[in-house]
Amino acid sequence: MATVAATENQWLKGRVKAVTSGDCLVITALTHTRSGPPPEKTITLSSLMAPKLARRGGIDEAFAWESREFLRKLCIGKEVAFKVDYKVEAIAGREFGSVYLGNENVAKLVVQNGWAKVRAPGQQNQDKVSPYISELLLLEEQAQQEGLGRWSKVPGASEASIRNLPPSAVGDSGNFDAMGLLAASKGKPMEGIVEQVRDGSTIRVYLLPEFQFVQVFVAGLQAPSMGRRQSTQEAVVEPDVTATPNGDASAGPLTSAQRLAASAASSSVEVSSDPFAMEAKYFTELRVLNRDVRIVLEGVDKFNNLIGSVYYSEGETVKDLGLELIENGLAKYVEWSANMLEEEAKKKLKAVELQCKKNRVKMWANYVPPASNSKAIHDQNFTGKVVEVVSGDCLVVADDAIPFGSPMAERRVCLSSIRSPKMGNPRREEKPAPYAREAKEFLRQKLIGKQVIVQMEYSRKVIPGDGVATSGAAERVMDFGSVFLPSPTKADTDVAAAATPGVNIAELIISRGLGNVVRHRDFEERSNHYDALLAAEARAIAGKKGIQSAKDSPAMHITDLTVASAKKAKDFLPSLHRSRRISAVVEYVLSGHRFKLYIPKETCSIAFAFSGVRCPGRGEPYSEEAIALMRRKIMQRDVEIEVETVDRTGTFLGSMWEGKTNAGTYLLEAGLAKMQTGFGADRIPEAHILELSERSAKNQKLKIWENYVEGEEVVNGNSTVETRQKETLKVVVTEVLGGGRFYVQSVGDQKVASIQNQLASLSLKDAPIIGSFNPRKGDIVLAQFSLDNSWNRAMIVNGPRGAVQSPDEKFEVFYIDYGNQETVPYSAIRPVDPSVSSAPGLAQLCRLAYMKVPSLEEDFGPEAGEYLHTVTLGSGKEFKAVVEERDTSGGKVKGQGTGTELAVTLIAVDDEISVNAAMLQEGIARIEKRRKWEPKDKKAALDALEKFQDEARKSRTGIWQYGDIQSDDEDSVPVRKPGRG
Repeated sequence: MATVAATENQWLKGRVKAVTSGDCLVITALTHTRSGPPPEKTITLSSLMAPKLARRGGIDEAFAWESREFLRKLCIGKEVAFKVDYKVEAIAGREFGSVYLGNENVAKLVVQNGWAKVRAPGQQNQDKVSPYISELLLLEEQAQQEGLGRWSKVPGASEASIRNLPPSAVGDSGNFDAMGLLAASKGKPMEGIVEQVRDGSTIRVYLLPEFQFVQVFVAGLQAPSMGRRQSTQEAVVEPDVTATPNGDASAGPLTSAQRLAASAASSSVEVSSDPFAMEAKYFTELRVLNRDVRIVLEGVDKFNNLIGSVYYSEGETVKDLGLELIENGLAKYVEWSANMLEEEAKKKLKAVELQCKKNRVKMWANYVPPASNSKAIHDQNFTGKVVEVVSGDCLVVADDAIPFGSPMAERRVCLSSIRSPKMGNPRREEKPAPYAREAKEFLRQKLIGKQVIVQMEYSRKVIPGDGVATSGAAERVMDFGSVFLPSPTKADTDVAAAATPGVNIAELIISRGLGNVVRHRDFEERSNHYDALLAAEARAIAGKKGIQSAKDSPAMHITDLTVASAKKAKDFLPSLHRSRRISAVVEYVLSGHRFKLYIPKETCSIAFAFSGVRCPGRGEPYSEEAIALMRRKIMQRDVEIEVETVDRTGTFLGSMWEGKTNAGTYLLEAGLAKMQTGFGADRIPEAHILELSERSAKNQKLKIWENYVEGEEVVNGNSTVETRQKETLKVVVTEVLGGGRFYVQSVGDQKVASIQNQLASLSLKDAPIIGSFNPRKGDIVLAQFSLDNSWNRAMIVNGPRGAVQSPDEKFEVFYIDYGNQETVPYSAIRPVDPSVSSAPGLAQLCRLAYMKVPSLEEDFGPEAGEYLHTVTLGSGKEFKAVVEERDTSGGKVKGQGTGTELAVTLIAVDDEISVNAAMLQEGIARIEKRRKWEPKDKKAALDALEKFQDEARKSRTGIWQYGDIQSDDEDSVPVRKPGRG
């Protein structure tokens, strides 16, 4: 069928969309070229008169329903061939025709089975008859003789065929009890036949077998509107345009569907319709109009309208009309009515709509997704050991693939799509939210020290404050993923999915009521196991567990002695003494040998340090490794302690055991700590075990014992004396400042290699946009070194005031890993990720021990600087730096950085004497002034160095060319001023 205005006697093909009575069909075209639904025709079978269905306030004619049902079941949804035989202009130009289903004439089948009368040709309008009139008359006579259909000879059959219709089926729906019907039938499938489609998501249905005529809104969605209609006065008047086949003025009333359609067409004016409204309506008509459907009522709205799910059959498959509409982009998800559905059906509708939005199907063609601050993470799965439980939804996992001690080894993983109660912030006096402690403790007992599988899923940029984006450190990126325990226990099998590598920790938390599932917005990244999380939450709500219950969380008051006065800590000492060994939990590793512990028995937190075991201090070599080791070994573990005393700062001193192992041995065996037993080892439990651990590290020359030689130490010059053991570092010189000061880097330090690898892996983009990045004094950035164009970490020493205005503006930078300093333009600076900038600088400031070296402004200062540069920096040699003294005052000197300054004896590996001794021998330095009382080892070192100074003095070399030098002002005793009066 190419057009609606087809000519008479032209055979066309189409599909039966609706059957309105026993002799009338609505046929749509199979193909069409214009946009929107295909054209359609209403064809009444020529020369037939079927019984009429009830109209407003009336009743059926006998066998009217059976007649309509015969034709409906015979033709609905099937392809037919038809032609228009004639039109009757007197009844609105109604078209009458012949219809073939395959090789069967539909009119003959209707008459043959007794479901319609044949109107015999009259004297007038001889051409207004069926071409098959003679055959139809013969078939009618046979049906009458056999008593088929409406010609039944069974007594009472005619009366029994008239339906007992409720008021709603004959136009009186005022007293219809929607709530009563819902209460009686909620959740139960009800058989029905769709009589009319108002729009894509609204249908009018006969509910069988009572024939209640109801309007049903499809639950969970809304199709585009067919347009608002302005009611007119005639809306309440039944129009007299009844379907009168073959011009019979006495023909019966319309069906309910015909009546509603005719009334709407004649009594209202269409204002407008939404895009895709006609397409959505046709989509629904093609699938359910005049079809057998199942209706599952879900609810009733405030206007007494029924809300339900509609299911229809397509071959052997049962389909959900609502899901089909959304899936084809012809309806949108509606939350208020979706809440009436079961959770699984609701999630399915929402997921299908989201996919349509992504694919921009039909009504979503111009959809623009909202801005999202989350970004998917692909192919970042790893295994590792849980080091720390930060809260009920955040863990720190040590990646097995990254070397131990690397700053990148520990990865913070937030659990995807869940939110546990916040732990609060003691510094801001924020208390933990209800069930926050329980959630954290549950994970601690379940995971700490366990091997897990981590599947990273997305990252999210978090902007503090009022949500206004700012550059630099104000923004923080959080990584989210799913964490699995590889081997579930029996207690966890109810939540372990077969498709996952083990027990999903997030699902475990939610199922116990210790967190909520995050309701993500459209297009926001989420957990790959989101449906399982929602199911777990539903179970927790049903079981009223944790935060899903009405119960308050158990109250707990913890005394934090780490922020209290030292006096208050001392008040707790007697009770801790009495208990001998006390159970505790390691809350935090403050340094290699100092920790924050929680003692459940006393409900207090304390600062605790090992007795007689000391690690390198903050900023010293191996201090970070000591912290990393103890985090792996005892962080958040259950331990036992034995308190010995408390120091003046309120830190408790004693011994600790993890299981049966003395925790101090972890550090000593690894060469990351020393024994300090000046007060007597007899006061330390298991002191002999600690000494054996230290001895083992010394014998293997591990870490701080790398250059240890028992009973012997290299001093200035080439002599050796038996003295106390000193720390020796293997270094290379990276920068010479003059005045005997220089910077070194440790050789073979894992931190050096880790930082270099991180810098090498960076992908640097173009220069930042002016105004987007404004580094300030003290900020750590990446700067491009002018000599070799390499990118290195640097600290801003000085820069322009105010915001940057030009890429050529100059910044003075200090390279924290090498010790050199230069001025670079803004275009040679880049922001640096906190994971790279947080590690301390690798350059260590040193000076030559026991010596006075002229500054660059003094006589022989340039010569001294050039010599030191030549023998150290220019040669590229490795040196041993014996640490004689440490200056920890941390004073800042321009161009020299901050922090500890080491006074060292610098010895090249292949030289016989130290650099200190060589500079004395060259006459470009002198020994510092001796004091009256000197330690024995220092006195011995000065004695050894004096030989080299005497050699230069005697030969009048360098500063000795004019004889002995008088004492400098800085070495002279200040003149005593006379007193007042």
